Amino acid sequence: MAKVSKRPLKIQQVGEIAEKLRTAKVVVLTDYRGLSVAQLGDLRAKLRQADVEYHIVKNTLAKRAADDAGHPDLGPALTGPVAFALGYDDLSAPARLLGEWARSTRLKLDITGGLVEGRFFGAEQVRQLADLPPKEVLLAQLLGTLQTPIAQLVGTIQAPVQTLVGLLEAYKNKLEAA
Repeated sequence: MAKVSKRPLKIQQVGEIAEKLRTAKVVVLTDYRGLSVAQLGDLRAKLRQADVEYHIVKNTLAKRAADDAGHPDLGPALTGPVAFALGYDDLSAPARLLGEWARSTRLKLDITGGLVEGRFFGAEQVRQLADLPPKEVLLAQLLGTLQTPIAQLVGTIQAPVQTLVGLLEAYKNKLEAA
């Protein structure tokens, strides 16, 4: 019986992983040790709702893919059982959802590091990213901050006009009374 080479399959897998690493805005590395298949399925379902992919990849393939994608600094973080949470839109979504899932299920899911727009982040930096509000909330806060000075300017401009209207109204009432 002839031995089938697994090399072309592995080369294809490395290429697919490298492409995902190139296109993802954020990649969060987690240690999934101690989670059952059912728990991982539940986690994937929760992440999928927010367009976040969760992949378990062999470290040797992940290191080669990271090198191919131009992220060699990711290599040292790929030790032990590591899974990738890949986000393509909201930067804080993968880390936030992983944290929420771990708190709600009371299961241990360690964040070991990640990539944010091509830069390597340590575990603590990724946890800080998880504490950021969603993009929509940040945009609303920014808009509110930008509107405050404009509202104050309008109030400052209207104050003398309102005072003048009040004086004219009082003078009119005085003339009517006399």
